[in-house]
Amino acid sequence: MSFLNISFDPPVRGPKATKLSEYQWLGAAPFIAVHLLPLLAFWTGVRWQDWACCIALYWVRMFGVTGVYHRYFSHRTYKTSRVFQFLLAFLAMTSSQKGVLWWASNHRTHHKLSDKDGDPHDSRRGFWYSHFGWLYDHTEATDYSKVKDLARYPELVLLNEYWVIPPIVLGVSVFLLLGWSGLLIGFFLSTAILWHGTFTINSLSHMLGKQRYDAGDDSRNNWVLAIVTMGEGWHNNHHHFMGSTRQGFYWWEVDATYYVLRAFQAIGLVWDIKEPPARVYDPARQLPQARSVTGIPPVPVAAIDLTPGE
Repeated sequence: MSFLNISFDPPVRGPKATKLSEYQWLGAAPFIAVHLLPLLAFWTGVRWQDWACCIALYWVRMFGVTGVYHRYFSHRTYKTSRVFQFLLAFLAMTSSQKGVLWWASNHRTHHKLSDKDGDPHDSRRGFWYSHFGWLYDHTEATDYSKVKDLARYPELVLLNEYWVIPPIVLGVSVFLLLGWSGLLIGFFLSTAILWHGTFTINSLSHMLGKQRYDAGDDSRNNWVLAIVTMGEGWHNNHHHFMGSTRQGFYWWEVDATYYVLRAFQAIGLVWDIKEPPARVYDPARQLPQARSVTGIPPVPVAAIDLTPGE
């Protein structure tokens, strides 16, 4: 398949795995290796620069996941230029979570079928499946039929097809700057931690926390996960109204990704950031147990149209 000649037919997937032997274990080998490689730091030693790199790459790439893969490519909740769109895509893909079109396609399917048959990481199948098992259950192909709005950009399709390039570029850069210990701790360890931080939204955010809205699924708000994922833990909010850039609907719901995007808007890198519509604050739309907590009048916001995936 040429990157300029993709198919918009849904990919043919194998049957869902029902036992361990049916998972694609060969494909999981790199995933396992990334978790084991940091142990080699016992032989190389670790410097403070390596830990600083690890922490920085976690947060910078977490923004790539939350602000780019999710709020931009999956839901199109703000706008940017074509050049900055490409740079954002490259940043997001340094997280080694495959291509932006693959990510967005699966996420849009998740919202359409959340916790139902066909949900790529159906939480009803348990923690381990929704956390990472689904990645190796015949989900490697990109369903371009779900992302036709993105597939019209050949540079994004190229990145999506050769998704290993951004993480390799980052890994090599870290090695050249910090050597072996920097590669092991700054790159590989931060990548492993980043993966699991991201995956908690597929798994724990459908299992632990509180529900403000009846979203038709098990999505929940969890302030701990919101801190770990720069705002994605307000998952029930997001599933109730996914067309908003801001996912912490109330001022006390910390949403670091939203703050970064507002800063980008202030300097002209992005625009048309979408806010929650006034109707999400209507107590009649909230579950009874949530009304006493969220009865504080919100800052007025304008209603907006729904976006892809909603």
